[in-house]
Amino acid sequence: MSELLKNIDARTKLAGTNKLEILLFFLGMDPRTGRRETYGINVFKVREVMRTPVITAAPDMPSSVEGMVSLRGALVPVIDLAKYSGISPETPREIMIVTEYNGHTQGFLVEGVDTILRLDWSKMRVPPEMLTSQTGGLVTAVTELDDNRLVMMMDVEKVLSETTSIDNEIMYRGVVPVDRPECTVFYCDDSSVARKQIERTLVAMGVKGISAVNGRQMWEEMEKVATYAQSIGKPASSIISLILTDIEMPEMDGYILTKKIKSDPRFNGISVVMHSSLSGMSNQKLGASVGVDEYVPKFEPMRLSETLARRLGVEKTVPLIVA
Repeated sequence: MSELLKNIDARTKLAGTNKLEILLFFLGMDPRTGRRETYGINVFKVREVMRTPVITAAPDMPSSVEGMVSLRGALVPVIDLAKYSGISPETPREIMIVTEYNGHTQGFLVEGVDTILRLDWSKMRVPPEMLTSQTGGLVTAVTELDDNRLVMMMDVEKVLSETTSIDNEIMYRGVVPVDRPECTVFYCDDSSVARKQIERTLVAMGVKGISAVNGRQMWEEMEKVATYAQSIGKPASSIISLILTDIEMPEMDGYILTKKIKSDPRFNGISVVMHSSLSGMSNQKLGASVGVDEYVPKFEPMRLSETLARRLGVEKTVPLIVA
């Protein structure tokens, strides 16, 4: 199994090229459809793949959380992705994918893994609205393989938000309110959970926000703004106060979006803040290499609000208590 992820560090070179590598996995036969669907997860977020170890059950846990395991002295929660997704396959989940998101380590139980594929983000499509509504936003992107299989990318941030306390109300109690109603933050993220977290932070700050589901949609929106600003004789920066972007997004990732923004003189003076669960230093360095002004990890509303306030040139005021 270790051979599957051999030389994984070398794959960080893909960042900034609008390419990614995904690990394909299965959750088992879905009795509702009689099909064994294929899912994917970005290799950047995978620490290791292993046989499912002995799991220690814990009381008062969500039904999809099987318990915890000890990995090299660290306690890691284990989530059954099939159970979380509403699939009840008869086959056992014998494989555990150990992932890391913004410093949080967790294990995902799956039926099996297939292979690692290198793809272009432009080949990843936003899922149809019907699929999004049926899955509650669990699928963030879909791509078709050469063998005609459809691969669905799971919103693991949504899984973590609903099975852990990552989205706890307490996290928003220290968000800094500002008195800048004229400021507008443009933000893009393919995760519905991440967009909701950003929206809550901006609302608590008293700053307007405009969202997009990927880099391509954000770029198209920015071009419209630039055209309008030019027609009234003003710079785009008079409308767009700041760009907040995720890294992993279908059709156009955050690196390519940042490259386009920083190479276009119409958007001079607009800061780009990268907001991602990819917490490795290599990702932050790659972001800086394409012009990212600052990096903020996800699931930290206070840190996000402080960074935005500073970038918007706002002094801190009294923290807002969110009931």
